Amino acid sequence: MFKTPLRRLLLIGVALLLPAMSVHAEDPPLVRAKNAVRVLGDIMQAPDKAIPTDLLRDARAIAVIPDMIKAGFIFGGRRGEGLISIKSPDGTWSNPSFISMTGGSVGFQAGVSSTDVVLVFRTQRGVDSIVRGKFTLGADASAAAGPVGRTASAATDGQLKAEIYSYSRTRGLFAGVAIDGAALRIDYDANEAVYGAGITPRRIFEGGVSNVPTPVVEFRDRLEEYTSR
Repeated sequence: MFKTPLRRLLLIGVALLLPAMSVHAEDPPLVRAKNAVRVLGDIMQAPDKAIPTDLLRDARAIAVIPDMIKAGFIFGGRRGEGLISIKSPDGTWSNPSFISMTGGSVGFQAGVSSTDVVLVFRTQRGVDSIVRGKFTLGADASAAAGPVGRTASAATDGQLKAEIYSYSRTRGLFAGVAIDGAALRIDYDANEAVYGAGITPRRIFEGGVSNVPTPVVEFRDRLEEYTSR
């Protein structure tokens, strides 16, 4: 008796969800890079309750997904595009690869929001996973809501075992948030548009690209500046 109304409700939810999730995907790669630079600047300008600077300094990789769209109506989903750089053996930051982040949920929910997300990679295993093209937070690499404050000493035992710290900011300060189940993927189309055809993530990370556009270089340079403090 309830199958038809429920089916209609689900169809309405999907119809409302898909347009919201697709809007952000239209951002060109260089716009994403500029927005990621903005988010990095906001991190460093935040007061005490922010991502600890020592955690950023000791990171093996940092991913920034600006303006990730989260939408829901019974079914929920999130999608965003950003950049990730890894720390080279000599301690410098690599040119960034473009990435996408997606996830879903089911339950009572309604509305649309835009959130900045930052992922701080603490181990090489998480870095190796993204070099291969895709991994899922919590499955392929353990993740936890990151500590906030001047230093990372406030981390709990559960957090200290995590390979990735995750943060989000909808308004105001960055806060640790658990985002298990989200899939992080290399955005090969965006990489091709910026770096050229046939360029692999490993080649980008190892410095095998040239003529890198200014907004992309600026992302790498800001990481150098902010994590050397």
